[in-house]
Amino acid sequence: MLAALPLVFTRPGDPLGTIEIGPIVLTISGRGLREFATIALKSWVSVQAALLLSFTTPFPDLVEALRRLRVPRLLVAIIGFMYRYLAVLAGEASRLNRARLSRSAVVQGRGGGGIRWRAGVVGGMVGSLFLRSYERSERIYAAMQARGFDGELRSMGGRALTATDWTAFVVVATAIAALGVAGQLVLPGP
Repeated sequence: MLAALPLVFTRPGDPLGTIEIGPIVLTISGRGLREFATIALKSWVSVQAALLLSFTTPFPDLVEALRRLRVPRLLVAIIGFMYRYLAVLAGEASRLNRARLSRSAVVQGRGGGGIRWRAGVVGGMVGSLFLRSYERSERIYAAMQARGFDGELRSMGGRALTATDWTAFVVVATAIAALGVAGQLVLPGP
């Protein structure tokens, strides 16, 4: 949305107001504000749809769907490994945090020093986490190579679409089409 914010001030159209920032005068146009609002709304809806999809669909099904949509194999493999490795990374971070807490226990008050000291500790933890995760990923890769991994993630196959799946698809497609038509009727183009 920050990338679309200049539209409010750069699009020609009827001026709604001005903002003065020192010697700079920014004029807010109605057309620019409408375009910014449209982009913001589309972005929000896209993020909500992605969250809904990711929370309601098991991750292996999402990876299989990407594969069936013919997303490049390498990208699908990277996404699959990234998801699986996040749990390993979270566990490693939890162990590092537990070790930090056990070394800096204080009976009362703020444990440790000031904010500068704490930033140094967090920086050290991030660096250690990076090194540990890098070394672990190298070991995992060597183990995969030893087992004959060739870059292709294999699965047992997808499942067929049921009548409920097709019904949901038709309902959602109809709703999207209706919203598109309603948007054209309410907000006609320039």
